[in-house]
Amino acid sequence: MSFEIHVSGHVKSVVDETLPGLVADLVASGITAGDSTLWGPDAEEEASKRLGWVQAVSVSRPLVPEIQALRRELVAKGVTRVVLAGMGGSSLAPEVIAQTAGMPLVILDSTSPGQVLAAIDGDPESGGLEQTVLVVSSKSGSTVETDSAKRAFEAAFRDLGIDPAERIVVVTDPGSPLDESARADGYRVFNADPTVGGRYSALTAFGLVPAGLAGVDIEELLTEADATLLEVAIDSPENPALVLAAAIAGGNPRRDKLGLVADGTHIVGLPDWIEQLVAESTGKQGTGILPVVLLPVSPEVDTPPADLQIVRFVDDAEHFRLFERHEGEVLVSGSLAAQFVVWEYATAIAGRMLGINPFDQPDVESAKVAARGLLDARPEPTPPAFTVDGVEVRVSDPELAASGTVAGVLDALWARLPEDGYVSIQAYVNRLQLPQLQGLRELVAADSGRPTTFGWGPRFLHSTGQYHKGGPANGVFLQITERTDVDLEIPGRPFTFGQLIEAQAAGDASVLAQHGRPVVTLTLTDPQVEVLSLFEAAQ
Repeated sequence: MSFEIHVSGHVKSVVDETLPGLVADLVASGITAGDSTLWGPDAEEEASKRLGWVQAVSVSRPLVPEIQALRRELVAKGVTRVVLAGMGGSSLAPEVIAQTAGMPLVILDSTSPGQVLAAIDGDPESGGLEQTVLVVSSKSGSTVETDSAKRAFEAAFRDLGIDPAERIVVVTDPGSPLDESARADGYRVFNADPTVGGRYSALTAFGLVPAGLAGVDIEELLTEADATLLEVAIDSPENPALVLAAAIAGGNPRRDKLGLVADGTHIVGLPDWIEQLVAESTGKQGTGILPVVLLPVSPEVDTPPADLQIVRFVDDAEHFRLFERHEGEVLVSGSLAAQFVVWEYATAIAGRMLGINPFDQPDVESAKVAARGLLDARPEPTPPAFTVDGVEVRVSDPELAASGTVAGVLDALWARLPEDGYVSIQAYVNRLQLPQLQGLRELVAADSGRPTTFGWGPRFLHSTGQYHKGGPANGVFLQITERTDVDLEIPGRPFTFGQLIEAQAAGDASVLAQHGRPVVTLTLTDPQVEVLSLFEAAQ
């Protein structure tokens, strides 16, 4: 078996109850056969154009020799540093593939000016711009973050006297605006299968081109995936995708939060990929499954709340089950390619169980529209409710700011949490400078007593952003932004990277507030110093 799953305790009862119906409804073989009626009449049109991921292995095989030949060609010219500019599905899968294989791949999925500059400049270890190839990945070809990164790199290459056409590789859907402009500019273009949505695209050109150029054995990845496709196609109680779907979307009452814990597995970063797949696929029409990426020592793992289902990723689920007591958890092991296949199937099946269309993302556009409006109008920034120790505090509701202290504002925000609520921390900062900010998640989870998610902005807008606006209205939101002297022009645009990330944060906050979600924005005016007082306040 290339994928193992074990369930116990309450979750075993849920699976035993739910599984026979999924087998009888022929859901697994239906997906494999491309049956677009499985998700009901409202989803049928979208589903008919979005099931290409089931055939991704056979469709992608011819790309492998092309990608390998391009890698050899680049290495022969001394071009050994690979940077990927992409968001959401275009960056999360290749990041997991490269990290797990131990191959260096620089991911640029931010509009933070400092992060963009670091991606352009490189470092002594991995080489600088002279040794760099940029992969520009965008399904639609119009993603603002990716387009901005492409423009900045083009200018930087030209400044060095390098023809961008020799150093930029484009991955996009055939006929997209980017496909047409890139071909006109003489760039090397790989077209992805247009019948695959971004978050299901791990085994398409979006996952394979950047990972293959970074040196990953993508042939082996596809071979592993192929072996798993047989397991998930069969309508049987042994089908791991049916078991997983029953575990994460079954039960009454259903546990609507999914704690993802990587515990001694060789796969690096898989929960971040699953987070986007599950949140963006299921978080709509007021329902959904909220993935929460956890550490083995997180407060939610120690004493899981009643609405949180733990999924633990290990290297050998059978061995782990025999020697470790993890009653009520879902234990999962398997190769990375097997994980991709099983989770894609299970998520699509979960969508059917929830009665929603797992292939659209109706609420993602709202934050983009709000950000564009702010960039066009360029209003004066909203004055803070108060500033303390250099931290500017803005709130969606004046009552949240009544205490006049950061700790008091956080307490007021947690007080808005319903019994089944969650906290979302969103950090629109240069994460290379403030990686420690991620540690805030553990403190907030302990302080608020509820499951807490953490997302780097604007990356999470293409991941959990759909769930925050389309899923259940039980979240409270803590935004962290920064003031910085570092900024960078975006060639051909009337705004800078600094203005773009600011507009993205403010735009998202305004959309959340319009949806009636409580939002607190803390702006660090001297980030390295104030991050400490933020940690103190959260305790």
